[in-house]
Amino acid sequence: MEGYNNSYQNSPSAKETEFQRLAQNIGTNIQKIQQSVSSMQRMITQIGKPQDSNQLQNQLHQIQHYTQQLAKDTSKQLKEMNNYPPEDALDPRQWKLQRERLQADFTKALDNFQRAQRSAAQKEKDFIKKYKNQGGLGMHSTENNLIDIEGAGNSQMKTQMMLEEEQNLEQLQERERAVRQLEADIMDVNQIFKDLAAMVHDQGEMVDSIEANVETASIRVNEGTDQLRQAERWQNKARKKKIILMIIGAIVLAIIIGIIVHSSSN
Repeated sequence: MEGYNNSYQNSPSAKETEFQRLAQNIGTNIQKIQQSVSSMQRMITQIGKPQDSNQLQNQLHQIQHYTQQLAKDTSKQLKEMNNYPPEDALDPRQWKLQRERLQADFTKALDNFQRAQRSAAQKEKDFIKKYKNQGGLGMHSTENNLIDIEGAGNSQMKTQMMLEEEQNLEQLQERERAVRQLEADIMDVNQIFKDLAAMVHDQGEMVDSIEANVETASIRVNEGTDQLRQAERWQNKARKKKIILMIIGAIVLAIIIGIIVHSSSN
């Protein structure tokens, strides 16, 4: 029974089923990445505007992290797909075309995702820079307000303003940490691009290797044909040379016989 199961798992039909399962999962992941990128792009346009809020920041962070993990999983599945060589399929060309199409679609989706990441990081940096510049100017304003409040003896208002300032600083620090994380995620996506490029390059080398083997075989066949033709030419030349030597020998022999006969008659 175990042998039967193993033979079934190694059969072309089982491999084809597993290949199609991977292809379907990869295709679904690519669609999810594209949808996530569209959502990210809508959120990015709101950064630094009145719609900007902690809730927006949290949502953008969650969807970015989710898409990042989805990209990593898809990259692994594409590598796993390479474990199912086309020569094991009933239609190798169809397998190859499907794999190349998925790689191209994933590359496009990954490029759009990284563009959204870079745009979000730049928007956040611009907002933080603007906030710091305004905060630097507003610091004196806050201090003056605190002096006025102290003069008025309103300690409750002073405490509230200090709490608001502290909260703003915490939010600013949180956004700075989010930018650093986003930049690290961008580097991770760069690595996925490198892995994908290496994967395609390896496949290209395999194709080039096959073509090189075919070309080498063709050269060897041609060389063998040339050698046969050359041997045939040498054989023909040797045969002609042998005939010529025989003719020359016969002529020389005839001359010698003639000389001997002529000498005898005298």
